[in-house]
Amino acid sequence: MSKKTLNAENLAALGAETLANLLIEVSTGSAEIKRRLRLELSHNLGPAELARDVRKRLASIRRSTSFVGWRRRKALIKDLRTQSDMITNKIAPDAPDDGFSLLWEFVDLAPSVFDRVDDCRGDVGEVFRDALVRLEGIAPRAGLEPNPLAGRIWEALRDDAYGIYDGIIALLAPTLGEAGLEHLKTLVQDHAQTPMEEPDNHAAIQFLRDLRSDSGNYAAEQKSRLIRKTLQDIATAQGDADAYVAQYSAAELARPHIAAEVAELQLAAGRAEAALEGLGGAEAAQRRRGDRRWDAAYVACLLALDRLEEAQAHRWAVFCATLDADVLRDYLKVLPDFDDIEVEDQAKAHVLQFADMNRALRFCLEWPDLLSAARLIETRAEELDGNHYQLLTPAAEALRDRHPRAAVLLWRSMIDHALAEGRTSRYGHAADHLMDCAAADQELADYGRFPSHDAFERYLRETHKHKSSFWARLP
Repeated sequence: MSKKTLNAENLAALGAETLANLLIEVSTGSAEIKRRLRLELSHNLGPAELARDVRKRLASIRRSTSFVGWRRRKALIKDLRTQSDMITNKIAPDAPDDGFSLLWEFVDLAPSVFDRVDDCRGDVGEVFRDALVRLEGIAPRAGLEPNPLAGRIWEALRDDAYGIYDGIIALLAPTLGEAGLEHLKTLVQDHAQTPMEEPDNHAAIQFLRDLRSDSGNYAAEQKSRLIRKTLQDIATAQGDADAYVAQYSAAELARPHIAAEVAELQLAAGRAEAALEGLGGAEAAQRRRGDRRWDAAYVACLLALDRLEEAQAHRWAVFCATLDADVLRDYLKVLPDFDDIEVEDQAKAHVLQFADMNRALRFCLEWPDLLSAARLIETRAEELDGNHYQLLTPAAEALRDRHPRAAVLLWRSMIDHALAEGRTSRYGHAADHLMDCAAADQELADYGRFPSHDAFERYLRETHKHKSSFWARLP
């Protein structure tokens, strides 16, 4: 390797004095580099000195009110990550108390940062979520008392408008211990008993409340959700399925997705009968084939109770109603050798007759079974809807080599739709599809019951001869 290559070994050979002068030169005019160098100098003096500098920087970030546009966005994210890394990697190892306190203070910055930056990509929020997760590794070494920690967690959750502290109870449950979890539960229950403050009944304020909530009781609903979520997180940390379920009303337990959630908890606790009973209590009117979570929980309960025949019957019914490829795979896995081949053939025959052709085609691609896909397309070509280009385009690409006639039918469908509906934004794709059809024509000797390529192009030129912007795209 050349001695001029920019790497650590070659730079180290320059010597400390040369490198120091270079860093001074490079940092001139760059607040970011200067800040990083000062942090490294502080770390050299010990974790306490570095902690003081990081704390000053966090305070500066909190005080800032200027909006961060897209040009400064990367610099902000880099600065935030630098502070988080300094806390986690250089302060916490030697001073875990300071590390935990500073990292908590860092996470607590989130609302002030979100108020002045557009986080539509979520990368700013990712910095804070990553920092929250790091608390888990520092907390056990930080000498934290369970009750004050529980109070700090509860205060954070109550003020958490952005959901930054979601998952904090699970992360810090080992540090809280049973005593801390019980104290946190008491704080939540006390809050539940505290009367709501009388709302301001000014007409404009009431109007805004009504916009935010159909019941006009937004604050009460928000309080109720917070209490339930926190108590359920505590119950999960304590392994108490009954306490978790107790937070739901009878009406809520009748909802299929909640019934499935509860069944999963009870299964984990070895209570398959109770789980199955709860699933059966879900309102049939709200339940439908294809409610994946409910169906999966129902099958898991039956299997836990050694009721394989019933589980298989449910899987087959779900597959027939939804063409869920994963459900069919699970069904076939437990069949004896050779029986699975016969049943798979039955399943494919069902797919070819399925009412929703798009779903049937999607199954063929997912399985994958390109022969059945081609057969489906050629048998039911009249049902093709060229507007579903997000499905038909990859399907045509998958079929073009081994089943070019089926691919041509898909391309023709999308061309027809774009021209018939005057979708000018699709004309470029339609022109590409017509050229794909021409290329496939070189390999196709037999179009069967369908028009040849020349006949199809004549039809297009006659029917859509005035679509000049389309024809201009062709060579």
